[in-house]
Amino acid sequence: MASLIVLATTAVPDHLRGALSRWMIEVTPGMFVGTLSAKVRDELWNAASSVVGDGAAVLIHPDDNEQGFSLRTAGARRRRPVDFDGLTLVAMSPNEHHDDASTPAETVWPEGW
Repeated sequence: MASLIVLATTAVPDHLRGALSRWMIEVTPGMFVGTLSAKVRDELWNAASSVVGDGAAVLIHPDDNEQGFSLRTAGARRRRPVDFDGLTLVAMSPNEHHDDASTPAETVWPEGW
């Protein structure tokens, strides 16, 4: 059965974007959406993850779990999905943190959060 798939890319080769646009629509630069079977989804992911290089790719698809979806990442700039008691969280790699004056040192949460 076909399911709605979202594949987001950053700094990937143009030929990958062309290949993805054969099966999905590019709703905004680098973000592809389509209704695909699991086999087509997996084949596209294998093709995308093998050529992503220094860029990044994230695939989100429906799954039979608590959140209702699963995600996969590939590429040098990737953020890692981490299982936390059955929930998928996203861990940022240390090189993605930026120390500049515009970023507060700590997050201040509104009262009641």
